[in-house]
Amino acid sequence: MLFQRAYAKINLTLDVLGRRDDGYHEVDMVMQTVDLSDVVWLEPREDGEITMESTSSSVPMDERNLCVQAARAFRRRTGFAGGVHIQLEKHIPVAAGLAGGSSDAAAVLRGLNQLAGAGLTLDELADIGAEVGSDVPYCVYGGLAIARGRGERVTRYAHVPAMYAVLLHPRIFVSTADVYRGLQPSDFTSSPRSEEMVRCLAEGDHERAVSLVHNALERVTLSLYPELRALKERVTSIAQRPVHMSGSGPTMFVLTPVHTHAQRLYNALRGIMKDVYVCRFVGGYAHAHARS
Repeated sequence: MLFQRAYAKINLTLDVLGRRDDGYHEVDMVMQTVDLSDVVWLEPREDGEITMESTSSSVPMDERNLCVQAARAFRRRTGFAGGVHIQLEKHIPVAAGLAGGSSDAAAVLRGLNQLAGAGLTLDELADIGAEVGSDVPYCVYGGLAIARGRGERVTRYAHVPAMYAVLLHPRIFVSTADVYRGLQPSDFTSSPRSEEMVRCLAEGDHERAVSLVHNALERVTLSLYPELRALKERVTSIAQRPVHMSGSGPTMFVLTPVHTHAQRLYNALRGIMKDVYVCRFVGGYAHAHARS
């Protein structure tokens, strides 16, 4: 049996450049993995079947799950005929804007690559991941990266910023499709902040980096879900630092380069909600995060 960690991501920037002819939106965003993670266990099956179980009752166990879709995509691309049983240990909140499902699918791709002895590069795995979902290619790599197009065109950076994120997950369902449908032309930009964000992080200019955090979807999400707007205002008054949303939400986060500050903030926020996490930024999968 083999396992892979599947790290959550946050969006440090998310700029929308416009609507594409294929119905998707063109995005330009800085992504960063944090050390909140699911664990994906892979066990070979001799009967050639793809099966799955999870510690969470909130995720489907059939072909609707991105893990199963990833395994099928891997077999189509490589010709691998072996079966696999996927055990998913969930810690990342579901439907949270943290790419938990995409990261799980990416972990399946990395793990099957080892299990099958296919020897594919991360670039080749990311290409397979693009068939499964827009965030899966980034999640194959992890770490600090700029994602463009639908999110499938990924530029990686080796730098690991010395930052902490305090995550808050309100138990509110947010429809990503509704959020994107709610975008107006005034939400689009031709001047994304990705390059400047990466430069500030590489130079250790953390305060400037924090000032650049931006999410073009946040206006729509907060207008559709007033309870999230009220929560953001309350958290801002407690944190006395900017509060931002990851993806289409509902998860929010506060950044700080100081661990003791992150821990104090965690303690304060646990007084108003249950799902609060202190996370550090982590690097990508240049080396396999797996063990037999």
